[in-house]
Amino acid sequence: MTAAAGTVGRSRLWSHPELGLHAEVDAAGSVRLGEPHRDWAALVPLVEVTATGHGRLWSGERFIETAVGERMVYRDHDTVLRDGRELTTIRLADPVSGLAARVTLETRPGAAFLRATVRLVNEGAAPLLLESVTSLTLGGVTDSDGGLDGLTLHWADNDWLAECRWRAAALREQVVPLSRGAHGHEGRGCFERSSQGGWSTGRHLPVGALTDREGRAWLWQIESSAGWRFETGEREGAAYVALLGPDDAHHQWRHLLAPGEEFRSVPAVLVRTGTGGLDAAFGELTDYRRAIRRDHPDHRRLPVIYNDYMNTLMGDPTTEKLLPLVEAAGTAGAEVFVVDAGWYDDDARGWWDAVGAWEAAPRRFPGGIQEVLQAIRRHGMTPGLWLEPEVVGVRSPLAHTLPPEAFFRRGGLRVTEHGRHHLDLRHPAARAHLDRVVDRLVGDWGVGYLKLDYNINIGPGTENGPESAGAGLLGHHRAHLDWMAALLDRHPDLILENCGSGGLRMDYAQLSVAQIQSTSDQQDFLRYPPIAAAAATAATPEQAAVWAYPQPHHAPDEIAFTLTGALLGRVHLSGFLDRMSRGQLELVRSAIRVYKDIRPDIPGARPFWPIGLPGWEDAWIAHGLRGERSTFLTVWRREGAAGGPAADGAVATRRTLLLPHLRGTHLTPVVLYPAASDGSAQWDAGAGELTVSLPRGNTAVLLQLSAAAPTVGRRSRSRRG
Repeated sequence: MTAAAGTVGRSRLWSHPELGLHAEVDAAGSVRLGEPHRDWAALVPLVEVTATGHGRLWSGERFIETAVGERMVYRDHDTVLRDGRELTTIRLADPVSGLAARVTLETRPGAAFLRATVRLVNEGAAPLLLESVTSLTLGGVTDSDGGLDGLTLHWADNDWLAECRWRAAALREQVVPLSRGAHGHEGRGCFERSSQGGWSTGRHLPVGALTDREGRAWLWQIESSAGWRFETGEREGAAYVALLGPDDAHHQWRHLLAPGEEFRSVPAVLVRTGTGGLDAAFGELTDYRRAIRRDHPDHRRLPVIYNDYMNTLMGDPTTEKLLPLVEAAGTAGAEVFVVDAGWYDDDARGWWDAVGAWEAAPRRFPGGIQEVLQAIRRHGMTPGLWLEPEVVGVRSPLAHTLPPEAFFRRGGLRVTEHGRHHLDLRHPAARAHLDRVVDRLVGDWGVGYLKLDYNINIGPGTENGPESAGAGLLGHHRAHLDWMAALLDRHPDLILENCGSGGLRMDYAQLSVAQIQSTSDQQDFLRYPPIAAAAATAATPEQAAVWAYPQPHHAPDEIAFTLTGALLGRVHLSGFLDRMSRGQLELVRSAIRVYKDIRPDIPGARPFWPIGLPGWEDAWIAHGLRGERSTFLTVWRREGAAGGPAADGAVATRRTLLLPHLRGTHLTPVVLYPAASDGSAQWDAGAGELTVSLPRGNTAVLLQLSAAAPTVGRRSRSRRG
């Protein structure tokens, strides 16, 4: 079908100029989303649904080409403006099953994103057992030549200690041409990524992208802590994208929809940019993430956080150990001090399988934990505590006093994982227990920061009565988000950190409520740079907490290396600062001073990667923030086991980075940190190239590039273009 012929009989329902997308309805009532003048057959029905008894038209692993989706016909639509958002609702119905869909498309004027959710209502006389529902579908994606050969696919693998590892491959390496004309059918497979169990990002980030050689990008995100899946494949010579929450095949999710009942899908968002590739798309996604999250003063203040855990007390805090750290952290410039895991442990058998009551351990705090909390406040810091609210240890008295229905169960049996049971926050007893705990810690003890951890993967979920395990997990996580929001309603200045064994629950269902995201539990400072550099793909920079754990046995380069990596995000300071020499502590203090100078620029800046998203073993890594007044850039050079050849190998001492957004601008690059660095930078304005020199391996620098006077710093070398 030609482009012109493909537009016959089609009416436009919705369009968005910045996205270059519109929704149209054809003469048969089918509604599809895509770019202008695309072949109708290459597009995908606006909603795709599988239900028991209503499967696919072409059997396979794809979640498109469903019988319900193909039968859905247009009813009506409307658009409203609310709080700066444009909300268009398109209503569809399936005359066979009686299933009706309300698809809400959310945008903002001038923004290049589209957020979608779907509400399904059973208007029929019989129950429907849902097995999958898309939140957003898009078809007709091609490269600038109108084919697929120029498209590149991007996705991120995730694991404990190895978060945000981005991969790229030609789409044709993953979705091979099958000579459709010879068979009369599309393939049965696709490229897909999905979550597994309670760790939403335990395997992959719920983010992916397609780009072409001209710099166009299609970037997507699914906002779910309870199961998600995205897929992309070929349809009629073009690529399609389908974004889903949990489904039966991957998450044991089935939802029984009785007549008159409704189900709401998880949100999904698509960013489309015409130039600039992934950097431009992630810039738009960063703006979107800022727009949809709950407002909180922490997003603007960005206090420096000291946490006693990483490479320091490691879950063994006592008054004796903490008081010197509190004084040293205050001297270094920290503004929040978090007592991490172990503060409740008074059991010779260990705390892991006994947690749940969250009472301070007398053995650890002979004078009471208030002695430590008061010391924190006396040194000008906000006290914080670690909490793992969703679990109860098998040896905890609460495992027997809370009702059985307050816990995750499958097959009528309580679920146990790694010595813990899992609370179901839909149950009033579970929620009341946690409300009492937090109101005591915050209201009575004066704690202003809670690190909410999540260290077990509970599996597919919980079966509450006849519900499926996946439906139970989704129900719990929605109740969990509601619980966190209610905490902030009662305690509006409370700061919540979202942690899941580091970054294993790093999704924007969580981060639309929580203020800060732990990015990793990685303890090797030479392994952290690729995580720190790519963290802004998973969270806004001001929400991405990066560990900086200098130690007394570190050389100056090592202290500076671990500190530098945190300065364009949220500083999570740790380490035995109390044992450092005056010179070592000053190296820490100077990093914190630099951070406090530049942090007003972070909440409005967009991330970029001038040599591409980092590889796990890359010797050179670079990550920047592009603000209104300045561009900041962190550059790492690694050698040996962490990146590049061994120390006696041939790692280059300098690297040239392309900064097209600054081409033609006459500026002075300045090394902000470390002040005593041998690193330097030369700027070629005509070429838009920055050449960074780091003479020694395993070193890093933070640079500022600005036409105005630098924020801080001392050293620069410039070559005018």
